[in-house]
Amino acid sequence: MNQFLPGFFLQKKNPLIQLLLLIVFFAASCASPEKARYFNNSIPTQYPLVDLNLDPVIQKADILNITVTSMNAEASQMYNMQNNIPTGYYGVGAAVPIGYLVDTEGLITYPILGKLQAEGLTKKQLVDSLTNALVTKKLLIDPIVSVRIVNFKVTVLGEVGNPMVISVSNEKISLLEAIGMAGDMTITARRDNVLLIREENGKRITRRINLNEDDIFRSPFYYLKNNDIVYVEANKAKVQSASRFTQLLPAIFSGLAFLAIIVDRAGR
Repeated sequence: MNQFLPGFFLQKKNPLIQLLLLIVFFAASCASPEKARYFNNSIPTQYPLVDLNLDPVIQKADILNITVTSMNAEASQMYNMQNNIPTGYYGVGAAVPIGYLVDTEGLITYPILGKLQAEGLTKKQLVDSLTNALVTKKLLIDPIVSVRIVNFKVTVLGEVGNPMVISVSNEKISLLEAIGMAGDMTITARRDNVLLIREENGKRITRRINLNEDDIFRSPFYYLKNNDIVYVEANKAKVQSASRFTQLLPAIFSGLAFLAIIVDRAGR
């Protein structure tokens, strides 16, 4: 029967067969190679760098690693104790980053200095604030302060090879890097409608990004920020494939093919 079907479907006199061929042709024509590629348009060899301030803004629930050094190592030591909590301090096997937690009021509790504002400041602003406080109160001479956000992370969900939460140790990651680390987009992903969710200035904002175009290279959303969520949607074909009707299509086509054979033989 399998040898009979190819020649049978090439017959053009049977209207039912013509209908089946038309449906198959239409389904095949819906697949667009362009939609499965990144940056379909002509890409210039150079892009002007987007003027971005990549110094992260500190948010509530951030965990800060604050290191202080000075000529007096013994006097500086007490300001670094929070960075050296032994593993398991928060419980056996607990994987909790160590550092100063920004509380629900946007404050950190710092040795000697007490409660300090951290939320809304960039790392550089917090460094300047701590340095000035230590010098003004004559606690240290010429202190050198550094601040890192140790729980800097972004989340990639949806139609990617490996949805995951990505820890970013250097506090700098682009949208394309995040997608690559998550295993790249699947063939059924919508590259023209990637959703970016960001919390900024006490608000949750969303942006739709088209990776079929090169606009991302000029976008302020090229680099991700702490706690950003990237959601890659499935394309229409993937969504339809999950529907009950689509699951029944093979059986429907088989039935129609069988009916076409019967009609064709009856008409002879």
